[in-house]
Amino acid sequence: MLALYDVPAPAKLNLFLHVTGRRPDGYHLLQSVFMLIDWHDTLHFERRSDGALSREDLAEPLPADDLTLRAARALQQATGCTQGAHIGVYKRVPAQAGMGGGSSDAASCLLALNRLWGLGLNGSALERIGLALGADVPFFLRGRNAWVEGIGESITPVQVPAGRFLVVKPAGGLATADIFRHPALKRDCDGATIADFAASPFGFGVNSLESVARWLSPEVGAALDWLGSQGLQGRMTGSGSAVFAPLAPHQQASQAVPAGWTARVCGNLEVHPLVGWAPSDDSSVAG
Repeated sequence: MLALYDVPAPAKLNLFLHVTGRRPDGYHLLQSVFMLIDWHDTLHFERRSDGALSREDLAEPLPADDLTLRAARALQQATGCTQGAHIGVYKRVPAQAGMGGGSSDAASCLLALNRLWGLGLNGSALERIGLALGADVPFFLRGRNAWVEGIGESITPVQVPAGRFLVVKPAGGLATADIFRHPALKRDCDGATIADFAASPFGFGVNSLESVARWLSPEVGAALDWLGSQGLQGRMTGSGSAVFAPLAPHQQASQAVPAGWTARVCGNLEVHPLVGWAPSDDSSVAG
């Protein structure tokens, strides 16, 4: 095997996000449901025998040392692999949106290079590498919609009904650190259960970060107000500036998207397209 082309890296939405506390080390305790959607980046991988790692940006330019290169390097270092790769990245998922685009790219990179380089690492071994890259990477490696708790390390698969969503990303982004360090952030949401969520999957809970995000980025408030003007119940996803709202069957946006914004009608995914790319944990030959 010399190459893997058209490898998908799907985004996610946080159907809700509650901040329930803060640990002594400063990390925030969360509850959320992460849901995969069909808005995705596409990655291409060609094996290099010289051990070098290179990247080609096929759409918008990425930072010089983005998460795909960092993931590839981490996999080399963890395994002692002497092979390299040239990685093409067609970026579609917006940055600083709260949709996990970078983490998803890293996860797909780990899965693809594990296969391309013949390493045979199982899911748990890849998750250990992925967690050091970002808290959301293990979710994408597991590849199923999930109830997420703690600081993101507790991941429990959940069933989410099929649905359609209008996802809107205003021009500006939001930095996660700016929100979580803000003194006005509400950090004492009551704990919830999976049963609470299951009773109303697309209507349960809130995003605890939303009020601070509105203050830091008026565009977030403008996007939520734009959804509301169409009779849609919008909320922010994650800690970025993207917002979303569930749609009824065949429903579309009734107004033009403001200039400079990105909008897409997305469906959710039952599983990640790369589920099964890593050996099961009882059959790994390495790690």
